[in-house]
Amino acid sequence: MATMAIAHQDLLNAVDLTLAGDWEDAHAIVQRDEADDTANWIHAVLHKIEGDEANSRYWYRRAGKFFESFADPKAELQAIKAVLTY
Repeated sequence: MATMAIAHQDLLNAVDLTLAGDWEDAHAIVQRDEADDTANWIHAVLHKIEGDEANSRYWYRRAGKFFESFADPKAELQAIKAVLTY
C-alpha cells in the first residue's frame, strides 16, 4: 500500500468516521500510511469491529498495542481520539 505520510487531522477524521459507522472511508484513510502507529491502531480497531480477529491482531502488533486492552471498540476509539487531541 502507499507510504504517504498521513496528516493528524486525517487520523481524527478516520476515528470520527468509524464512530459514525463509515468503515470503508475510515479504512481508506488509515491504509494511506502503514508506517504510522496511530493509523495502524485505528486499522486494528476497524478489523476488530469487522470481526476479523486475525487481521485485527496483525494491525495491533504493527501499532505496538494489544487486542485485549479494550473490550469495547467505541471506548478504544475515544481513547485514540484523546491521544490525538492531547
